[in-house]
Amino acid sequence: MDSAEYERKIAHRFAAFDQDGNGYIDRADFNAAAARLLTEFGTTARCDKGQALYSGAEAFWQGMAGIADVDGDQRVTREEFVGGAVKRLRDNPGRFAEIARPFLGAAIAVAGGEGDGRAAVTEVERALRVLGASAEIAGVAAQSLDTDRDGKVAEDDVVSALAVYFTVIEPDA
Repeated sequence: MDSAEYERKIAHRFAAFDQDGNGYIDRADFNAAAARLLTEFGTTARCDKGQALYSGAEAFWQGMAGIADVDGDQRVTREEFVGGAVKRLRDNPGRFAEIARPFLGAAIAVAGGEGDGRAAVTEVERALRVLGASAEIAGVAAQSLDTDRDGKVAEDDVVSALAVYFTVIEPDA
């Protein structure tokens, strides 16, 4: 893969986190993602699922900042993301899973999980669209996450797939 293709893929992954498009990732991006999910699924911030989602968003942000916020300004720039997060997470994909799991598990619960760490494929597709994926990509991604084809997506599958997406940047990734 040439450097232009690599940069395009990194920019796309950065944009997935930079929810408000202001050029950096910060706590507000994670809180905004949580708020949009709660609104989409009619869940209040004060209920147990809402609190778990916001706690997960904070844990995800803290993990990202700890990995990538080189200058300590509580913002991760694209350069910090490329130089810090992508490299460090690529070297240790398990670290990504560790920091993402609380948010992703809570998101699965908000999207209709019944306490079993799974949600319907259609609900996962809705969640992905709310978080910025196109309808086409959200549909394909949600279907591919249903590894046993039972119509449900497991938390572990979401965590693993997201870790690969953000840590493996190859020509077709």
